Amino acid sequence: MKPFRLVFALSALALAALSQPARAADVICYNCPPEWADWASMIKAVKTDLSIEMPHDNKNSGQALAQILAEKANPVGDIGYFGVTFGMKAKAQDALESYKPAGWDQVDAGLKDSEGYWTTIHSGTLGFFVNKDALGGKPVPKCWKDLAKPDYKGMVGYLDPTSAAVGYVGAVAVNLALGGSDQNFDPAIAFFKDLKKNDAIVPKQTSYARVVSGEMPILLDYDFNAYRAKYSEKGSFEFVIPCEGSVVFPYVVGLVKNAPHKDKAKKVMDYLLSDKGQAIWTNAYLRPARKIELPEAVKAKFLPDSEYARAKSVDWGKMELAQKGFSDRYLAEVR
Repeated sequence: MKPFRLVFALSALALAALSQPARAADVICYNCPPEWADWASMIKAVKTDLSIEMPHDNKNSGQALAQILAEKANPVGDIGYFGVTFGMKAKAQDALESYKPAGWDQVDAGLKDSEGYWTTIHSGTLGFFVNKDALGGKPVPKCWKDLAKPDYKGMVGYLDPTSAAVGYVGAVAVNLALGGSDQNFDPAIAFFKDLKKNDAIVPKQTSYARVVSGEMPILLDYDFNAYRAKYSEKGSFEFVIPCEGSVVFPYVVGLVKNAPHKDKAKKVMDYLLSDKGQAIWTNAYLRPARKIELPEAVKAKFLPDSEYARAKSVDWGKMELAQKGFSDRYLAEVR
């Protein structure tokens, strides 16, 4: 009996240890991956300044919304972080509840839901995140049309545009740059068909590490990830705003409806929009949602304003309405 009791006790301890992280979490944020937008630093700051444990989570926007919807009857998550179009979908599907974080009134009207269901915390500019060392001596591509050239066969990656927010942003960016509109995605479909012929790589989740390692020399991604690599990783990296143009895209947070840790989640959302929280995003080369001054040391590391002039703001409400039609076409004609 004693050996049996010992084994039983050890098993119980092991189970307790396995369940400990879940009990230790004070707030659950879906789609807060440490390699994306420097959520790693933000999660550490939340723990230090608020004494709130918030584990990282490696979902993308579509997966986060799917999880929230699947748990609707018994919510587990407290905060959803999405590309803005998925924030709109989350509101439309009654997955969020209204909360206007401190500082909400200082966020431009176009960057927040008027009823407080989602609020932008930062934005990024879509372009090419390039590992120059992995190009094998080939020139850094400067335009959308360059990516379909044989020189870059098997070198170009983009996140799945039917699932990941950045994937759809890439589709919108190339579509508008090559003459399309929210009513006409022919240019984007043609572009992705050409990339498929050129052996494009299409992961579903954040691929920063694959670019840094050289496995994926070129990724359609945001400026903040490219700058992070350029200034913090070993190797030679570059960010390119395509010659034909690109877009700026906001990322938003929303409070999950009937969130189990609602009060603490609200404190986290307040922190994300606070002066200190917004400054943390700028350290990660993100454009803050509130109009705080960019530190000179950060500003000097961005491409000049003349390059950013090619990156336009768009009506993401219209693009959200067009997303299903594009996704259906992509699945039918490209994948």
